[in-house]
Amino acid sequence: MSKPAAPRRVGDKEALAVGTTIRGSAQKLNLVAALIRGKSAEEALNILSFSKKAMAVDARKVLASAIANAENNHNLDVDALVVAEASVGKSITMKRFHTRGRGKSTRILKPFSRLRIVVREVEEA
Repeated sequence: MSKPAAPRRVGDKEALAVGTTIRGSAQKLNLVAALIRGKSAEEALNILSFSKKAMAVDARKVLASAIANAENNHNLDVDALVVAEASVGKSITMKRFHTRGRGKSTRILKPFSRLRIVVREVEEA
């Protein structure tokens, strides 16, 4: 007796990719995610390739992974893919300290973020 298979977290015509530890704050990553929400997959890749934001490099990797999952795991048409969802959340935060004058120290927080991208196959009308 084995465990039943876990249900899919997304729909039948959708594929998912998650970047769990992207270095940088969730607020900055959300600015990049807002650029690609609702765009076609090809257009979103172009936007992220030529964006000047540093977080766009990691977002592009997650989007490329979602497209590859759609093609290889779910047999979806790559040309008909649209970014259905790009959600951002907080992940871990590394705590470091910085020595200051008179024997004091201050805390440095180095945040990490999560990026969840869902691509959906849309029938062209």
